[in-house]
Amino acid sequence: MTINASVLAADVMEWLYGEAVRIGDSLELIAALAERLNARGVRVDRITTGIAILHPNVRAESALWTSDGDREIRRYIQTAETDRAYENSPLKVVYTENRSVRIRLIGGAKVPDFGIVEDLVAGGYTDYIALPMPFSDGSIKGLTFATKAPSGFSGAEVSLFETIIRPLALICEMQTLKRTAHTLLETYVGQRAGAQVLDGTVHRGDGETISAVVGFFDLRGFTELSNELPGDKLIALLNSYFDAVTRAVEAHGGEVLKFIGDEVMAVFPFSCEVSAQQAARQALLAARDAVETIAEINRTCCEKNAELKVGIALHAGNVFFGNVGAETRLDFTVVGPVVNLASRIAGLTRDLQQDVLVSEAIADIMGCRAGLMGAFQVKGFEEPVSVFMPPLSAIGSDGNWCSEAASARALDAN
Repeated sequence: MTINASVLAADVMEWLYGEAVRIGDSLELIAALAERLNARGVRVDRITTGIAILHPNVRAESALWTSDGDREIRRYIQTAETDRAYENSPLKVVYTENRSVRIRLIGGAKVPDFGIVEDLVAGGYTDYIALPMPFSDGSIKGLTFATKAPSGFSGAEVSLFETIIRPLALICEMQTLKRTAHTLLETYVGQRAGAQVLDGTVHRGDGETISAVVGFFDLRGFTELSNELPGDKLIALLNSYFDAVTRAVEAHGGEVLKFIGDEVMAVFPFSCEVSAQQAARQALLAARDAVETIAEINRTCCEKNAELKVGIALHAGNVFFGNVGAETRLDFTVVGPVVNLASRIAGLTRDLQQDVLVSEAIADIMGCRAGLMGAFQVKGFEEPVSVFMPPLSAIGSDGNWCSEAASARALDAN
């Protein structure tokens, strides 16, 4: 490495151990690295990372930066297509053999038969190198550089890349660990709860009182289904049910907090009268969509007598949202009378054979008291509880079941 190259390497290393450590994500990191290298005379036109991650659906993640303006995080789900691409990728060599792969597209050099070559040629690149990026756990990730410089990378530039790879690996590993923690917390405790845990809400009793529409989605007849279906088919059916409910809730701004056996608990937070009505509307639309999706699953399900039936209850009010449990085992959840009553109303859906029931609080928020089913005594509450049945065919795009247009649709459906 020449004196100038040594000075440049020292400059980049100082940056990596200083400012770069505070960069929050891999895309921002490689963009800043590219800018620094180009400003100091090392022409880099493409940088990517390749990092296998711990995620329920995603196998690997890649950050891509190009001088043409591309800025992208790519996530690879394991499929037959992505498996084929991986088998014919330089990164497979990097990961499995812990060695670099260089593809020179100038000077008559022999070009390896990798799938990426066609894209590199089409993009006008002249040189490409994929380097092993070692993490502290012994695993190998990947980092690639490519250039459009007429002469490709010089030997000094390749040496520079090899010199800076370890501090880059440390930063990428820190970012990956943070992202993995965030992903796992979101997956297992929910987006809102996960964010609070990462912010330090980790002690028993930590939390806050929030206002929310609480929804319980109760799968009916699960015991009969579990007695009739083999385990693998039962799990597949349960996953279809949970997926239908979760997609409906998240599509309308709510959050699934937990699965309780065959039951789903979700919240739609609000902070004022206006947002309360919006939360109630979205919860009603989520209930409608969940019932419709489950009906579609039943129509396409090939298993005889394996029909899914759901009862949905919605109630609103103040709940405690935070950590409860034992000293060594905590659960981030919502608790309080509002949650208890929502659960009891879910039980009434079975007794009254209704898909959706809402409380008087929801009816008041929506300004709609049509569909009153009556007042019922429920366990744990002294006073009878009034419940309302919003017909699914009457729930309009605004979530209301009392509007003139909604009433007309309900009459048409009947």
